[in-house]
Amino acid sequence: MFILLTVAIAPALALFSYLYLRKQIAKEPSKTLFHAFIYGAIMTFPILFIQHVFEEENVFTNDFFHNVLFTSSLEEFFKWIIIFILVYKTTEFEDAYDGILYGASVSLGFATVENILYLLSFGLDTAFIRALLPVSSHALFGVVMGYYFGKAKFSAVSEKAKWITVAFLAPFLLHVLYNSILFTYDYWLYLIIPFMLFLWWFGLTRVKYAHTFAMQQFRKRNQSNF
Repeated sequence: MFILLTVAIAPALALFSYLYLRKQIAKEPSKTLFHAFIYGAIMTFPILFIQHVFEEENVFTNDFFHNVLFTSSLEEFFKWIIIFILVYKTTEFEDAYDGILYGASVSLGFATVENILYLLSFGLDTAFIRALLPVSSHALFGVVMGYYFGKAKFSAVSEKAKWITVAFLAPFLLHVLYNSILFTYDYWLYLIIPFMLFLWWFGLTRVKYAHTFAMQQFRKRNQSNF
């Protein structure tokens, strides 16, 4: 059991460590980030419950709509609402890069619990592929969501609603593409590799942009203090 838990948690810990250490200015309070991670972990259970109820009641007759559109929207909406309600307005959200960290924390909380439950059901043989695909994709969806929350937080009032909306739509569309590829079954491997390369590129460029903007904010605050 200890080995299984270690294997399930390790990918999320590695990804978050990279993002956390990437921030070269004042580090975000670990307690706040831990809370964001816990929020993401807890939300796994209502998501699984809702999915189970919908399956049992045969709400959807179309597998694509159920497995791709519904699943993507449900998971990304829960992440989005947690960040918007519990994180976005906190005083600890001090610069644009914090959005990256909070988005990744919530997403990796969800991905970690999902990974533990999956490995408990199917064993360690699936650990490597899950680290490469579901765990990393959830982390990158969270990075994208957090990036746009960061833009909303530090944009003009007239721009905030737009970026908050994009904070949901961008990861939702990426998640739909990801699930759509897995839904192709026979051809998924040929499509998932270029998609994951794109997702890593897109996510890491958001990290770069957020970091650059946060450094600019940091310099402006320091100059204003003199």
